[in-house]
Amino acid sequence: MRYFFHIGYNGVNYRGWQRHPYGISVQQVLEECLQRILKAPVAIVGCGRTDAEVHASQFFFHLDVEKPWEFDMLFRMNKVLPPDIAIFDVIPMEGLPHARFDAVQRSYDYFIHTYKDPFLSNASSLYLIRNLNLDAMKAATALLPLYSDYRCFCVTPAEHNTTICHVTAARWLSDSKGDRLRFQISANRYLSRMIRVIVGKLLQVGMGTLSIAEFESYLATEKAPKALTPAYPQGLYLSKVTYPFLDLPVRSSFAAALLHQSDSYWQAL
Repeated sequence: MRYFFHIGYNGVNYRGWQRHPYGISVQQVLEECLQRILKAPVAIVGCGRTDAEVHASQFFFHLDVEKPWEFDMLFRMNKVLPPDIAIFDVIPMEGLPHARFDAVQRSYDYFIHTYKDPFLSNASSLYLIRNLNLDAMKAATALLPLYSDYRCFCVTPAEHNTTICHVTAARWLSDSKGDRLRFQISANRYLSRMIRVIVGKLLQVGMGTLSIAEFESYLATEKAPKALTPAYPQGLYLSKVTYPFLDLPVRSSFAAALLHQSDSYWQAL
């Protein structure tokens, strides 16, 4: 039997979602928690990957078991897990839907603050930059859905079978003072550090060190950037994962407040 787990996590203390030998991951913590509860080795499959220190206000993984458990898995897992990982829902599924391959859209938010604020340090990325050309950033961002090959915005393109991604929406928002920015992007899939690389390049457009034409040339794969410097990780959130059979709202109240503040706070550029 297959279960989908709807979760959220603060990624600051983790080396990303996926297990690897370079540090503790969210997947490792969850598998060890499940193994402790089920008293058997487990392997879970996530809806994607997140980089080290990146957050997920919504994430799904699936788990297969021989027969349903007869206890409150939601309660037991949240009792065992550390405070920075939460289980929101445990959903029994019909058939064998796949947490990764059946997702049709993933949306990310990237938050920037341009003034020092100790209460935003782990929830948003600090860039002490003044007088960004927001109009140029908006114009460059509008180019993203027009192209599909994101090879030039991928740190490790050789690791992917294809570098084709279909971006359906991308935009910038700002608070009324213009000192907090929010980048939103939705696509069917993403490449290694692709969003953080894009944000880094768009900030260069805003600072005037990269022209809109140069930015578009990367999308057109005419030439690769000389350097790929991803934006800081802590401002990035996997904020929505959508399936044809499952479309749940964000459950974390803090993340929901951050991600879904009213239009009176976040204004589209």
